[in-house]
Amino acid sequence: MATVLAKAAQETADPVTHAARIEHVSKSFTGPAGAHLVLDDITLDVAPGEFVTLLGASGCGKSTLLNLIAGLDQPTTGTITTPGGRPALMFQEHALFPWLTAGQNIELALRLRGVTKTERRTEAERLLELVRLTGAHGKRVHELSGGMRQRVAMARALAQHSDLLLMDEPFAALDAITRDVLHDELTRIWQETGVSVLFVTHNVREAVRLAQRVVLLSSRPGRIATQWTVDIPQPRRIEDPAVAELSLEITEHLRGEIRRHGQH
Repeated sequence: MATVLAKAAQETADPVTHAARIEHVSKSFTGPAGAHLVLDDITLDVAPGEFVTLLGASGCGKSTLLNLIAGLDQPTTGTITTPGGRPALMFQEHALFPWLTAGQNIELALRLRGVTKTERRTEAERLLELVRLTGAHGKRVHELSGGMRQRVAMARALAQHSDLLLMDEPFAALDAITRDVLHDELTRIWQETGVSVLFVTHNVREAVRLAQRVVLLSSRPGRIATQWTVDIPQPRRIEDPAVAELSLEITEHLRGEIRRHGQH
């Protein structure tokens, strides 16, 4: 079967109907034992301004799919289009350069985007204010808490001015209270900016807490098993009864996928 490369397409003739379109994407890796199928026939759209969480057990291919959408790897088959250009990517680890200040880390992304030197400082300050780190421009990475580092990483991702923000378990290493605060902040920033978000997590309550739509991947190879539209009004809390109820339903489906995989 011929390999079809991932592509970023600018659609100018027709209205933009999606921030990302994944069509029949499969991904295999070849090792000593031969080809290993990680993702199998994934078809998924993310609408402009939509917040989608991608949920599944460890090893189901969530991060692999994010890397394909980001253009860090290529699908074995299928196509990926991102009309707004290359997406911004935020990892579980902040990946900030420790020899730069918080503001300089953001300014580096602005520089790569072609923003002039005179404008970079002002824009970095604006983005730090957006993530509620006003006055932190000159702080070194070691002076920042874990939550503050993730806020800077979020500001740096937003500095790329992409229509699509890909987030790979960005809050997994944080304590529960800090994570909850950053859930609020991410929801606010998403609503203020209108950016589309595809957020990978293995935490069911986090998925329901944040998303307009939850997509569950099956285990090895990853296929889209089920999807849920989340109609719970924002702002939401982890402990809200409606969040807990939907989380329980999704958890039962997730357990079923894990059990099914264990029987193969």
